[in-house]
Amino acid sequence: MAGHIQDRWYKTESSPEGKAVRVKTERYGTGLRYRARFVGPDGTEKSKSFRDGQKRLAEKWLNKIETDMGSGQYVDPSTAKKTFQQYTEKWLSTLGADPNTIESMKSQLGLHAFPYIGSRPLGSFKPEHIREWVAVLEAKVPGSYGRIIYANVRAALSAAVDDGYLSRNPISASSVKPPKLDPKRVVPWSAERVFAVQDGLPERYRAMVDLGAGCGMRQGEILGIAVDAVDFESDTLHVVQQLKLSRSKPVFALPKGGKTRDVPLPGPVAEALRAHMKRFPPVEITLPWKTVDGPKVTHRIIFTAAGGNHVWRTSLNDYAWKPALVAAGVLPAPATKDDAHSAAREHGMHALRHFYASALLDSGENIKAVSEYLGHSNAALTLRIYAHLMPSSQARTRTAIATVYDRGQRSL
Repeated sequence: MAGHIQDRWYKTESSPEGKAVRVKTERYGTGLRYRARFVGPDGTEKSKSFRDGQKRLAEKWLNKIETDMGSGQYVDPSTAKKTFQQYTEKWLSTLGADPNTIESMKSQLGLHAFPYIGSRPLGSFKPEHIREWVAVLEAKVPGSYGRIIYANVRAALSAAVDDGYLSRNPISASSVKPPKLDPKRVVPWSAERVFAVQDGLPERYRAMVDLGAGCGMRQGEILGIAVDAVDFESDTLHVVQQLKLSRSKPVFALPKGGKTRDVPLPGPVAEALRAHMKRFPPVEITLPWKTVDGPKVTHRIIFTAAGGNHVWRTSLNDYAWKPALVAAGVLPAPATKDDAHSAAREHGMHALRHFYASALLDSGENIKAVSEYLGHSNAALTLRIYAHLMPSSQARTRTAIATVYDRGQRSL
């Protein structure tokens, strides 16, 4: 057994005859009687106290410490007391990742993890605690978003294992499953719906639809597109930045994932942009780059609000996009003028990207090209989202086999 157990209620003294005898200490009958003590791998003494009658528990605890040390599973009892929130907040501060990503992770964990598992000491985590939290997470947030939060918690607990706060990651247990993904498939809009929504927008925002449906751009990329990103001579659109929020403040930044790309600029989209810039001349906007503390950069932005400033995403969605959805019959009109519009997550501007992808796949464009134009990290991601939209090969197969049979029969 590692270490030894001290009995605080008795001590050993020598009698006048020179014999060792046990005598009561000043602490006799008060406080925790037994203190299990051992020297940890770092060379410092560790201990844990037990009540009267719990000497066997103290021995069992020391035996477990010895076993864990021998198997490499030892965790310092004092570090195991640190809560998940205390550890994770410190861990986030040392990641050195994109500050906007860190802020996003803090927000996600603060809303959906810390209120449920944040106060739990790391050493007390069991798979059942993670399963209970995942059940709550699935009930509150969509599957894909829930999986992002789940992945962040998993990463924090893995770091805690690496740093010696946990012997194993409870989220890695076979009984723990990530939040279920939403089984809904992407259902692209029809061209008629795209143009109906476009007609319902204020005139200064209508060309945004052309960039979304005709070039597959994300909303932030559309809001941040500058004049020099449009090459009318080569019919190419350079997607090199977006307008996003950093700590609730607008900034310019690279597109999602830091991935820039060149996208073919179709003739109708080029004409729409020319007409838009003639009607609403681009305005120079100066904002920080990447973070609110980043260096200031200036770009001539194609889309601006009526006051001449950049377009705020929330204002665009609430006061232009959703009313256009109502006008096109996509959403029901609010019951009264004071009521908010219905939630429309599947009918946000991202629906224009789905339309763009479906149009390319329907025309026979290969999945690798579609992935590049959308700015996806790889073609596998594009395939996962849009595989069901690819034209069926059944008709081509029937025709090919029928042709072979026909040739064979004619040669007889």
